[in-house]
Amino acid sequence: MSTRRFALFILLVAIVGLFLSPFAWLVIVALKDPSELAALHWLPEHPRPGNFVEAVTSIPFLGYARNSLMIAGIYSVLVTLTSAWVGFGFARLSAPGKRILFTILLATMMLPQIITLIPTYLIFSKLGMVDTYWPWVLWGLSGAAFLIFLFRQFFANMPRELEEAAVLDGCSYPRIFWSIFVPQSWPVLAASLVLSFTWSWGDYVGPVLLLSADRTTLPVAIATLYTNPQGIPSNNLLAAGSIIYIVPVLALFLFAQRGFVAGFSTSGLK
Repeated sequence: MSTRRFALFILLVAIVGLFLSPFAWLVIVALKDPSELAALHWLPEHPRPGNFVEAVTSIPFLGYARNSLMIAGIYSVLVTLTSAWVGFGFARLSAPGKRILFTILLATMMLPQIITLIPTYLIFSKLGMVDTYWPWVLWGLSGAAFLIFLFRQFFANMPRELEEAAVLDGCSYPRIFWSIFVPQSWPVLAASLVLSFTWSWGDYVGPVLLLSADRTTLPVAIATLYTNPQGIPSNNLLAAGSIIYIVPVLALFLFAQRGFVAGFSTSGLK
C-alpha cells in the first residue's frame, strides 16, 4: 500500500469514527448504572444490559412504537406514490407553465418548518383532525418536493421510445405510468420509501403539535417519559430507548441499501 493510499485510508477511518462516536457514546451511557452517570470515568464499571429491558417495560414502549409505525407506514407509502405520479407529470407531460410550477415547487424546500407550525395547527384544528392520523394522510397525498424532484429526474432520463410505443398501442398515461414507468423505477422507489419513512419515524414536531399523549409517537415518549421518581431524566434509559428506537430505520436501510444507492445514481436506462 502506497503512502498516499494509506493516508487516505487513515482519513476515511477517522471520518467513520467521527460519525460513529455519538452512537458509541449512546451505547456506553445505555449500559451504565444510574450511580455512574455523573462519574468521571467513561466506560461503565458494572455494565447493565437490563437497561434495555427496563427501557421497554417502564413506559408503554410498544404502544408508542405501534403509533410511530402506523404514521410512518401510511405517510411513506402515500408520499412515495403521490411524488412518483407528480414527478412523472413534470418529466413526461407537456403543460403551459410547467417549468414555473416546478421552480416554485423546488423553492418550497427552502421554507423553514417553523413558519408553517401555526398555520398547520389552525388548519387541522378547523378540520377537526387534531389528535388523529389524518394530517399524515393528507401530507402523504400532497407529496414531498424533494421526492418529486427525485422522481422527475429519474423519469426524464428514461427512453422516450418506451412511452411512444405505449401511446401507439393505445395506452393512456396512467396506464403507461403504472405498467411501464413504475416497474422500471424500483431503485428510486426504494430510496423514496427509505427517506420518507425515516423523516416520519423521526418526526418530533408534528406529533407534539397534533397528537395527545395516548396517540403520540416514540420520539416524544422517549424525550419526555424516562424520568426517575424525582422527575429527573434517566439518561441511561433514554439512551437505551433511543438505541432500540433507531433499529427499525437501520434495518430498513440495510434491507433496501442496494436500491437506495441506485436510486440516486442510476440514469433510468436499462
